[in-house]
Amino acid sequence: MRDLNAPVPELTDASAALREAIDRCGYYPDVVTDSLAIAVANEPIRAFVLQHEPTFDRDEVRRHITILALTPTRLIVGHTDEHAADDLIRAPYASTSTEAIPLNRVNAVVVNRVVPNPSAYASGKADPASAGGEVVLTIGWGMVNRIDLEPAVCADPNCEADHGYTGSVAADDISLRISAAADGPAGIQQVLDFAAALSFATTR
Repeated sequence: MRDLNAPVPELTDASAALREAIDRCGYYPDVVTDSLAIAVANEPIRAFVLQHEPTFDRDEVRRHITILALTPTRLIVGHTDEHAADDLIRAPYASTSTEAIPLNRVNAVVVNRVVPNPSAYASGKADPASAGGEVVLTIGWGMVNRIDLEPAVCADPNCEADHGYTGSVAADDISLRISAAADGPAGIQQVLDFAAALSFATTR
């Protein structure tokens, strides 16, 4: 069983590993790297997650990449999208956006896991993610709040009175879904490691 009181190891600079991951992805690596570099501003990268998603636009495939990077002081969120030529830009083009969030602004790190065959799961394995499943990482920093409302009801099934509405407010600035089927076991482990590093960083 994993010791929850064990000290967290000192994180090294993962900037080179992130560049290698971007190069392996092969999705406009220089564009993605230069866009991200503006937000990183020469800080070391402590952990990262990279997700490459193809989307279908009629009969063409468009690509989208999301990168989450953790520096000693900030969470960096980067998106790059591929677009077809249009009336304003006559050639295919990519659009990029980055956001830098101070760590003291991060107020929610939510990890939802689906673990197949949980009776065979063994904590402390070299690679517990190899069992498959999926992870959804949701991070909130107060920029986007989602409100879910539904009609309120009482315990009487025959009651026809109007009880108004009930609901919840949830921080949902970004949500990233990683599955073993699409991203491989390494993708699952990477997002779990990133969630652990981010959770630890936000406690300081």
